[in-house]
Amino acid sequence: MDEKFAGLFKESKIFADREVLSPHYVPSHLLFRDKQIEDIIKALTPSLKGERGRNLFIFGKTGTGKTSCIKHVVDEVKKLPVVKAKISYVNCRIYNSRYRTLSKIVSDHLPFLSKRGYGLVEIYEKIINWIEEDGKVLIVVLDEVDIVKDLDDLIYTLTRANSDLRSGGITIIGISNKTNFKESLDSRSISTLYERELVFAPYNSNELAAILKDRAEKGFRKGIIGPETLNLAAAIAAKESGDARLALKIISRAGEIAEEEGKNSVTETEVNAAQKDAEEEIAYEVISTLPEHQKLVLYSVSLLSLQGSRYKKLTDGNDMYIFSGEVYNKYTRVSEALTKEPKSSRWYRKYIADLEMQGLITTYESGKGIRGHTKLIKLTYPAEKIKETIEKSMFLEGEAKGNTAKTPAGSS
Repeated sequence: MDEKFAGLFKESKIFADREVLSPHYVPSHLLFRDKQIEDIIKALTPSLKGERGRNLFIFGKTGTGKTSCIKHVVDEVKKLPVVKAKISYVNCRIYNSRYRTLSKIVSDHLPFLSKRGYGLVEIYEKIINWIEEDGKVLIVVLDEVDIVKDLDDLIYTLTRANSDLRSGGITIIGISNKTNFKESLDSRSISTLYERELVFAPYNSNELAAILKDRAEKGFRKGIIGPETLNLAAAIAAKESGDARLALKIISRAGEIAEEEGKNSVTETEVNAAQKDAEEEIAYEVISTLPEHQKLVLYSVSLLSLQGSRYKKLTDGNDMYIFSGEVYNKYTRVSEALTKEPKSSRWYRKYIADLEMQGLITTYESGKGIRGHTKLIKLTYPAEKIKETIEKSMFLEGEAKGNTAKTPAGSS
């Protein structure tokens, strides 16, 4: 065997089970989320009994345990002997339209129909007939619901189905990182929701440290990582956002660094080295799932940061700030180049606020004296990497789907 490949099969001296350190791993017991799990179960109880319940929308920043709690509840429900409900878990990053979501439901429960090439109306009727067969309740979990492109149509279709059903019903569980995502829905969709809300608060430093300790005991070999190192990773994540996903990525990457350098332990040195990699990895994951026009606004900021602007940019050491009005003008031109209708300045201001909430940009008011009173914008991460991420997730994806629109002229 070539020596270059021999190392691939060696047993790791650092890791016992890498999967346990993954943000996607769902432990049997979720620390500090008993109350939230109880609230989810209470909300679902009518549906599980075969009654039409209220819809539930779960909000909270990334890494606060929303998806893990839902998956935990779904797994436990499937173990119950008598349940008058069926569940479809839909990852809206993948099933990001009304048609794809309804197709996923058919695939889950009527697989013999899933490859027949039915149209939207036919799929809807198949689901309605299936529910009416025995008056069951369908629980549809829409994870990262705000990513769905035709969200109004999807929400309206699922909620109005209850009016078409002679027996049984549909209950929606929506999960979103954005507490204000419903503001983008039109009034007809909001009026049909009849929902309750559950908010997940970020983890604090002590909670993150306990979560990391629990995962590290299974994920690392004994004695590889100590409490001081775990506390540092927890403190970094707590300071940034209270994001358990970030904390896990930091210690996992720190373990990789230690392994690459042939070390026998993971220390604070490796954690500090891993911090930037972990933060950027999560940031680029967030960018790839932004709604279309938020991507275009962020793309415009990255272009101006790389290309320069008509006006003199303000600098603070290595930091560069760009005028908000100039970003809006650039966003308008980029949208038009892609044959997309630019949103109004009111929506643009909302997008800027959302991008700042996601930690992708920072803004501050200039005060008087700089072209009047205006907002200044700065990227949090490297402009070139942001530009490349958006081009990969948006423009290349569009071409793959048959959209002939190319990267806007002048974007390189």
